[in-house]
Amino acid sequence: MELRQIEKTGTNEVKLTIAVTAEEFGRAVDAAIREKGKNLAVKGFRKGKAPKALIEKTYGREFFYQDAVNETYGVAYDMAVAEAKIVPVDRAEIALVDCSEEGYTLTATVTVKPEVSVKKYKGIKAEKIVTEVSDSQVEGELSVMLERNARIIEVEDRPAQNGDQAEIDYEGFKDGVPFEGGKNEHFPLELGSGQFIPGFEEQVCGHNAGEEFDVNVSFPEDYPAEELKGAPVVFKCKLHSIKAKEMPVADDEFAKDVSEFDTIDELKADIKAKLQEKADAQSEAELEEKLVDAIIENMEAEIPECMYEARMEDIAADFENRLARTAGLTLDEYLKYTGADKETFFGGFRPQAERQVKIRLALEEIAKLEKIEMTEEEMNEEFKTLAERYEMKEDQVRKIVPAEELALDLCVEKAIKLVRDAAKVTEISAAEAAAKEEAPKKKRTTKKKTEEEAPAVEGEEAPKKKRTTKKKAEEAEAPAAEGEEAPKKRAPRKKKTEEIDPSVD
Repeated sequence: MELRQIEKTGTNEVKLTIAVTAEEFGRAVDAAIREKGKNLAVKGFRKGKAPKALIEKTYGREFFYQDAVNETYGVAYDMAVAEAKIVPVDRAEIALVDCSEEGYTLTATVTVKPEVSVKKYKGIKAEKIVTEVSDSQVEGELSVMLERNARIIEVEDRPAQNGDQAEIDYEGFKDGVPFEGGKNEHFPLELGSGQFIPGFEEQVCGHNAGEEFDVNVSFPEDYPAEELKGAPVVFKCKLHSIKAKEMPVADDEFAKDVSEFDTIDELKADIKAKLQEKADAQSEAELEEKLVDAIIENMEAEIPECMYEARMEDIAADFENRLARTAGLTLDEYLKYTGADKETFFGGFRPQAERQVKIRLALEEIAKLEKIEMTEEEMNEEFKTLAERYEMKEDQVRKIVPAEELALDLCVEKAIKLVRDAAKVTEISAAEAAAKEEAPKKKRTTKKKTEEEAPAVEGEEAPKKKRTTKKKAEEAEAPAAEGEEAPKKRAPRKKKTEEIDPSVD
């Protein structure tokens, strides 16, 4: 294989001219004769039993050129890419220039990763909003624990009230005639949940178990069933039973029952510590978002559209996988239920994809500028971590996660840490941040026209406005959380998979 020429054919586009020698091509043709000959008929021989020389004589070597080209051009392309030191970001357009016993020549036109410039990524000024967990937040979390540990008891000594679970029979009548879908027996209804049409649950309240009564309501004007829109109806009901939650008392005994602590004060202290840890993590994440915004603001790159499209496809595929795993729905079913079309659905991922592509490129450039590299020890530790996370053998993980891609991911993580450590961070309280948001903004004074829009002096160029990038989206390359599927090998976007016709015009 020989890389004969590298030609820049456009912004982020390169054309490689690649030659495969007669010796390499000859070996591929011989292999194609042996393989394809297994299914070729030769007079006097059973299929696949004819000698190679006779198959070649019968069909001619040219008959096997296409198989030989398709078997070898992928390897030739990969070697050329490595020699040219380019990073393709899309499938290459492959074209055969010539093909004979002397070998063949092809061209590969491919979009490559853009050149990126990142300025002022050190010393970025940013405010970090620090949140102190309040006693009311602790009490709120404790209430959730109490609710989770509540007992359901039968109520016999009082009427039903909001918050109770009422087991009821009901049948609906419009103008004295039962209507379809208006009947049910022993239905568990949580009063006050708003599950039924307005006014229904309120009229169940106040009745005792065993009572029969009427509920008079009107269906909403926007009710789906045309014949019931805005219609007054009567539901004949029977209240079989009333059940209520009996909340435990938040005392030392409760703390012992639900935790490793002996007192309620110790439990509250633990709740506060965990809430604070979560709040601190959120503050740090928000700070990173601000730093990421600043990096994107200070980067310059002409990013090819195919990178955005590829990232949108990846995000959509992840969404579809989660949809199937958590809800058991296909994408088509989801779109049907939500009333969205595919174009709108995929378009919704555009801002997120743009942000992820931009920050990834910027952080890769920072890693390169700072000469960030991964040691063998760090790589081994990461493969071990991945194996434990996905409950797989380490050698299996190494097969499906390319070491080069993993190393780049880890270098990107180090780059954002470097930016964070070098940032000039000012901590402010949540109250201060809220006050800043509410404070009236200073009114901008309009500069004199002679200063703001001064015409260019004859013979001088007019000043040009500086363009900056300001779009926002999600964090790049978030690590998989516990419980997610094992990492999958991403299909390379290197070349088209169609077979190449070796005929040359």
